[in-house]
Amino acid sequence: MKYYTLIIALLLFSCEKKEDVLLPKSNVTIVKDVQDHSPIYIFFKTEGKDTIADVNRKNSIISTNWLFNIDRRLPLKLVIPEVLKLQEKKRADSAHKNENAENYYSYADSIGKNLSFLPFTKVYYKTAKPKSEGLVVFFMKNETVEVNNQVLKKEELLNYIASLDFAVQPKMQICFDKNMSFDAYIQNKILVQKLESFAMVNEEFIF
Repeated sequence: MKYYTLIIALLLFSCEKKEDVLLPKSNVTIVKDVQDHSPIYIFFKTEGKDTIADVNRKNSIISTNWLFNIDRRLPLKLVIPEVLKLQEKKRADSAHKNENAENYYSYADSIGKNLSFLPFTKVYYKTAKPKSEGLVVFFMKNETVEVNNQVLKKEELLNYIASLDFAVQPKMQICFDKNMSFDAYIQNKILVQKLESFAMVNEEFIF
């Protein structure tokens, strides 16, 4: 499939109607290839003045890797509840469970000119504020980041975290503004991957 098709849309033919998913973009490839996968689509739709996250997972197989193709225009407050439902369904299906099967978000790598994938199998989403303990990193909608009440530009985050002197490595709690677009979320998630050199991140708070 040609790169320019990928960055414009993933095409799904359903009920004789073509629907498009506009993928997020980044300039970094995390995972380039995923074998034995099933696609899940979350479309951007509108009904009157309302925006809707429309899920199509009819081709998904529990025992395979799941590729989540999510429209970049959707806000997290609509995307994450749908992702949570699908995560829980896959985790609960012990009869068909494959311990090696992963979940990935797909996005377009504008530098490598390929479709790329971001794993999130081990992430547990919480739709509430975290307790104020450890190191709280909050990605805001306006491209800034708040770290324990210190507001930073996103490009300053890694150096700031590295400059902190911890006697004991604190628990790191990663938070995202629920009104953030899925496109911005993927770019922030790629940055979070680099934070894992300081601490493991297995929970994300969306509020």
